[in-house]
Amino acid sequence: MKRQQSLVEQVQEYLEFKRSCGYQLEAPGKELMLFARYATRAGHQGPLTTELVVRWAKLPQDADPCYWANSYNIVRRFAEYRFLFDPATEIPPKDLLGPSKRRLSPHIYSEGEIAAFLQAASQLAPTDGLHPHTYVTLFGLLLSTGLRISEALNLSRQDADLRTGVLTISETKFRKSRLVPLHPSTLQALRRYSKFRDSCLLDVQSKMFFPTEKGTSLNYRGVLYVFIKLSRKLGWRDREKKPRIHDFRHTFAVRRLLKWYEEGANLDQKILALSTYLGHVQVTDTYWYLSAVPELLAVVSEKFENFASKERRRDNL
Repeated sequence: MKRQQSLVEQVQEYLEFKRSCGYQLEAPGKELMLFARYATRAGHQGPLTTELVVRWAKLPQDADPCYWANSYNIVRRFAEYRFLFDPATEIPPKDLLGPSKRRLSPHIYSEGEIAAFLQAASQLAPTDGLHPHTYVTLFGLLLSTGLRISEALNLSRQDADLRTGVLTISETKFRKSRLVPLHPSTLQALRRYSKFRDSCLLDVQSKMFFPTEKGTSLNYRGVLYVFIKLSRKLGWRDREKKPRIHDFRHTFAVRRLLKWYEEGANLDQKILALSTYLGHVQVTDTYWYLSAVPELLAVVSEKFENFASKERRRDNL
């Protein structure tokens, strides 16, 4: 009699099949393994159920609904695959938790909010361990480079050249790779962290730049849990519009554009450079900031008003 596969084994089989077809499934693969381990710890047995998938997807409870929907859709696709082998598998209804993607108005962190957040991160327990240092440096890197959180979590030691101050971001969201030069202050912070990290993990071999205290890889759910914990401590979860991790990236982009504007730079030229730096597939994704943020919308309005004034003066000649 054939032994019944565990859910973890089923997920591994699914990922092997999909990757043999050319799919990478880096982040979705990690999410699925976390789901399988969660279900196992919860004592789930038998075929997948919609109730189990929804319960998993809505963890953590304070996460953005788009995050819930994305997690739900990842497991839903796995359920479709499992149905081929086990007809008792429930395929969760499509879009039960709503859309997984939508353009939200970004929250641009103030200097005070950034300082308070990083200070709160530095007080994570144990205060003398690697944990707080990892999160202060991780969030600081997002703020100073505009990296996607997935890019920072996938960063290996080899990807971070702390001699030249350049990060290699490999096979990103859209299978693109790019080089990200660092500001001297950011490079100095990464060097300090690297030295402290290695002193904490003398007996552990880890290839990841940002490991856990056990030397294993950080995962997005764990980082999101810490972010929400710190946000709640600062009272941000009580706001109608709750700040998100991805808003660190938005903050970097908007601050950079505003600084260029203040310096009198040609924004059209600078946006092309910023688009490459951020790893945007289309430059229109970078131009979006000009209409999505009040501060930058004012810049656009001023440019249009100057243009309109010149046109009126020309018509009056």
